[in-house]
Amino acid sequence: MSPSDHQHAINTLFSTDDIAERVDALAREIIADEPGDILVVVILKGSFVFAADLIRALERNGASAQVDFVTLSSYGMGTESSGKVNLTHDLSEDVTGRAVLLVDDILESGRTIAFAVETMRERRAASVKTCLLLDKPTQRKVDIEADYVGFTIDPEFVVGYGLDLAKRYRGLPYIGIVQSE
Repeated sequence: MSPSDHQHAINTLFSTDDIAERVDALAREIIADEPGDILVVVILKGSFVFAADLIRALERNGASAQVDFVTLSSYGMGTESSGKVNLTHDLSEDVTGRAVLLVDDILESGRTIAFAVETMRERRAASVKTCLLLDKPTQRKVDIEADYVGFTIDPEFVVGYGLDLAKRYRGLPYIGIVQSE
């Protein structure tokens, strides 16, 4: 099988510049609401590029953030959620009494972020806020809204800027819509 067997047509939805401007604006919004010490909990894998840029933007705008990672999964190799959230890698930091900012890639069904919020609350975080790169409100299965949203989009399948299709396309510097074959 050649590399071209795995290629998809991808149309740009948000350019590198669009993303950079929005990430900086999100950092300013977060700092205005939470000027103190923040524990940024990055939900891997899809949000790692967004989280890295957001953490740098927080620092550029005067915030001090500690960072930890958790891996939650509900997709596997497909393009649709299985509906069940799996914790595959837990935090190393104690969240008790801390202001936690959960950072994830897409708010779609809401199951993953709701699971993460509930987990932080059960672990007695002082506060839990959520920052999502993308929101697909028409796809919601759980009653939850993000505190901070980069972009609201229609229910297309998107890749790039950390988002993948069967573990490919994470390295694209923009967010694009995968075209149907």
